Amino acid sequence: MAAAAATAAVAFSHGRRSSGSSRATVPRATASFHCRGLPAVPRRNLLSTVLSTSTVLLFGPQITLAETTGGTFREYIDTFDGYSFLYPKNWIQVRGAGADIFFRDPFVLDENISVEMSSPSSSKYETVEDLGPPEKAAEKVLKQYLTEFMSTRLGVRRESNVLSASSKVADDGRLYYEVEVNIKSYASNNELAVMPQDRVQRLEWDRRYLSVLGVENKRLYELRLQTPEQVFMEEEDDLRRVMDSFRVMKTEA
Repeated sequence: MAAAAATAAVAFSHGRRSSGSSRATVPRATASFHCRGLPAVPRRNLLSTVLSTSTVLLFGPQITLAETTGGTFREYIDTFDGYSFLYPKNWIQVRGAGADIFFRDPFVLDENISVEMSSPSSSKYETVEDLGPPEKAAEKVLKQYLTEFMSTRLGVRRESNVLSASSKVADDGRLYYEVEVNIKSYASNNELAVMPQDRVQRLEWDRRYLSVLGVENKRLYELRLQTPEQVFMEEEDDLRRVMDSFRVMKTEA
């Protein structure tokens, strides 16, 4: 997985939330969990139990970390920031990646999922239609990706196009935009060569980027899924289920 995708910003020109969020995090590994009538259980042991069963675990009032659903996915629910989605159960969470939440495939490092949201102090969205029609939103999404992947290396060239842009009303009654783009990166290993024939650019990566945009709490939310194009062809059904699962929800003022 490309590290650049982790710094994704959905806020466009409306600003983004600072990475120094004050949201509660998972306690340190030395902490124990207590339930009335049950002995204290070390966090490491409790997590192992949760991740191998269909138990729901709440860390404080904000986050449901892992809920197995049909054995293939787990559900991440953040009631503090107001969103939820499914992710493949074998993916791992990466902290400090710049996004509000970030999971990646431990084997295909170019495959990951993250959520970004606009800053509550600098954006006052009422509906995802504030971005314009889906096609207009797709242009903004693609522009944002290209900005993030801008390279200072000599001889790097990017090709990109919007594959689809659509809207849907989900089962929660809210309107969402779905955007898919493809970006290819070409580079030369010998850009300083004197002869043009020695500066041939070759494909270094070819990726599919899928975004789901939704608005709630006056904020714009974006679920971002990155995957190599070849892997997308193999896992399309599962990846589309992840996209379809994204929901935003009201939070307490």
